[in-house]
Amino acid sequence: MHRAIIGAVLALAAISGLWAQKPKSQKEVEALQAVFKTTTADARIAAAQDVLTKFADTEFKSLMLLTIAQAYQMKGDTDNTIIYSERVLKEGDPKNYEAMLMLAESYAQRTREFDLDKEDKLTKADKYANDALEALKTASKPNPQIPDDQWNSMKKENIARAHQALGLSAMVRKKYDVAIAEFKAASEATDKPDPATQVRLASAYDAAGKYDDALPILDKLMAQPDLNPSIRQFAQAERVRAMQGKGAGAKPAAPAAPAPPAGETKKP
Repeated sequence: MHRAIIGAVLALAAISGLWAQKPKSQKEVEALQAVFKTTTADARIAAAQDVLTKFADTEFKSLMLLTIAQAYQMKGDTDNTIIYSERVLKEGDPKNYEAMLMLAESYAQRTREFDLDKEDKLTKADKYANDALEALKTASKPNPQIPDDQWNSMKKENIARAHQALGLSAMVRKKYDVAIAEFKAASEATDKPDPATQVRLASAYDAAGKYDDALPILDKLMAQPDLNPSIRQFAQAERVRAMQGKGAGAKPAAPAAPAPPAGETKKP
């Protein structure tokens, strides 16, 4: 299940009184419910902001800030994703692993090799990813009614996201062996590895000159009839790169195309 859908389901359960937090009035209940009835990221942001404005003492402040951050991440607005994820941690929920993961992903994905503040951003990415992994070790169900198998699946997906962010950070630093290890850890964390992570793993193998390790991954992906078209495009580019490198026996070159966005197959 898509993590944004899971978040909405859990939030509605909270609003319905299944968690310790309780809305203070019927108007607050209605405002909170309105947030998760929205159908676009912009509408959700506006509805969550409305809750924060009208109900300054709401017990759901962290949830609204997190919801806004998730919506901005879906829009591809990295700056606001960072702003609201940091607010979650600073203004009420310092152990929120979802906010940590979004920060790790945002910093890792936006950093480029020649950025003047490259190390500062990558250090933050690594810190938030490792903090999330630590928090997940002792994380309890956000709702006791969630079945154990569903909760375990959610945790595995989040562990994979943390390792993927660490892999992205290592790729920017050109520490390809580290990137390979992290992308492998991300793939092995879940029962069904994300194809985007598999392309990233192949890209790391290509960058390290290990073409014979990259090709089987890419061939397996390309054989999937229902593979997301954008992922197929990246996989094909990496396969061409691997074949050229293998044939020439040359020094590894830069990636042939930008890596696919993290979780490409899981986002709307």
